This record gives sequence, structure tokens and C-alpha cells, in this order.
Amino acid sequence: MKLSVFTPVFGTLPLNEMLDRVQEMGLDGIELAAGGWPGTTHAVPARLLADPAHLDTFRQELAARNLEVLAVSVHGNPLHPNADTAAQYHRDWRAALDLAARLEVQTVVTFAGCPGGAAGDTVPNWITAVWPLEFLAALDWQWRERVIPYWQREAEHLRGLGLRAALELHPGFVVYNPATLLKLRSAVGNTVGANLDPSHLYWQGIDPLVAIRELKGAVHHFHAKDNLLHPQNIERNGVLDLTPYENIVDRSWTFRSVGSGHSELHWSQIMAELRLAGYDGAVSIEHEDALMSVREGLQRAVDTLKRVVLREGPAEAWWLK
Repeated sequence: MKLSVFTPVFGTLPLNEMLDRVQEMGLDGIELAAGGWPGTTHAVPARLLADPAHLDTFRQELAARNLEVLAVSVHGNPLHPNADTAAQYHRDWRAALDLAARLEVQTVVTFAGCPGGAAGDTVPNWITAVWPLEFLAALDWQWRERVIPYWQREAEHLRGLGLRAALELHPGFVVYNPATLLKLRSAVGNTVGANLDPSHLYWQGIDPLVAIRELKGAVHHFHAKDNLLHPQNIERNGVLDLTPYENIVDRSWTFRSVGSGHSELHWSQIMAELRLAGYDGAVSIEHEDALMSVREGLQRAVDTLKRVVLREGPAEAWWLK
């Protein structure tokens, strides 16, 4: 496995300074933000693709620091019921695919998206209940008319480019847990897999260790981000929490840097489960810890992960000879 960082955390730095910081932390590479949320601070696909010299310079800056682009990331909602909004996110997605192909990066990270609940809707509708029954009817419409047709086309496009999509399991979108990822994968094929981010699983009550086993062979990317649950607030309001992120005291859960929400032993177990599931890709740090500065939070994550990430394959079992 290789350690990387999701680049928006360095959004205020120019490319060279960002890469210097990544090198100083002893990481192997980056997950490059290239459109949609949260933007393209360090890599505008249209510019890189239109100017071979600019693309060559970008590659040289990476090579000079012995770094790789381990994934390209373009979060958005191409299923948005507003046609203009959906079209823009789709253009961002396709541009990121072209950039990944040019950079020879196999994995592109994104969201599955979320449509409206019926034709004519103007805002997305994330359905989380099976009653009243019109919810189930709307869910069936979403998958039949919007989700599967779109991702069937995109899966075919991915195959043509030799790429794969890593859909972040994120509440608010139609793919948010192992069951929904596997549902989509069964409909469109194995070019679509999971970006597994434990921080979005913990608060749903999903055990990442169980999720990784459930998704064996279907994990295409991994976000290293932790979550601290606040039992007293969960007991009061549950986990579907609309309290603003900055109001940490009253929230049911809070994003934390790796090792600040769950123990190092637990993170070691996650790395072992990934290995058992056949995953040997990027472990990409995503910093969204509101209690730590960027420098402190990243250093905590890097220090913890360097102790637990399995960087090499298993040794030959000498004791079985």
C-alpha cells in the first residue's frame, strides 16, 4: 500500500509548495483534486490537457520529488435533477477521466450522485425510509430511470479508457453503504467500485472491518479519515444530525484525524482487512478535523498510518516449509 494525501487540504499553496509539503511528510504521492467539489487548485484538467508543455512540467515536478498521482478526484452530482447543474458535474467528471488517462492513473474518485424523486423535481432527494410506500416507489424510479442508465454509460466509457471509478460511500447520495455499492456494481460491472472512507461508515453504525470483507474485490480506493462519536448526543438526537459542523459540542459525531477517533489497534486491523480483501492501493489522508490545524492533523494521521499501513506484501511462510 502507498500513503498519499488528498490535495484540497493544501488549497492555499501553489503546486510546488504543496508537493514540497507532501515530500517532507514522507508520503508516496497525492490524490489530485481535479474538478467538482472542492475544485481544481493544483490541476485544471482543461489546461493540462490543452498544453503538453504544461502537462510535462506537472509530471516533472512530481518526478523531481519521487511522488506519484495515485488517484484523480472529482466529487460532484452528475445525477442532479437540474439539467444544467448535472451537465456541469458531468463535464467535470469526463475531463477528470481524460486527465487520469493522460497521466496513466487508473482510479478516479467521485460520488454516485443523487437525482430527484420524480421527473420534474428540482432538488436531489436522498431516500432513507421504506414507508410511506411512495418512498419506495421514488427509490425504484431513481435507480431505474436515472442511476443505472447513467452509470451503465459511464462504466462503458471507463472500460474504453482503461480506468475505474471509486465511488465514495457517502450519505446524501444513492451509493452510501456496501449494499448500495454492490447493487450498482451488479448492474454496471466491476469498473465501478468503492472509495471506502471509514469516517462516513462509523456514524451510520457500519463497522468498517465488516464493510471491507463485504466489499472484497470491490474496494478501488481508501480515504484515511476518522470519526469520533458523541454518545450523549446520539442518545438525544440520533445520528442523522443537522447540527452545523462547527458546533462540535452539540453534534452527534465529528470528523477527526486518523488515530483521534479510534485506536491505533483498530486502524491496524483496518489495514489487515484491506490486505485480506486484496487491496494494495492508496491510503489517502483526507483532513477535515475541526479540532486540529492542518499541520497538526496531518502529522497525527501520517505518524499513525506509517506505523500500521502494510507497505509490502507478506513474506514467504518459512515455517510451512
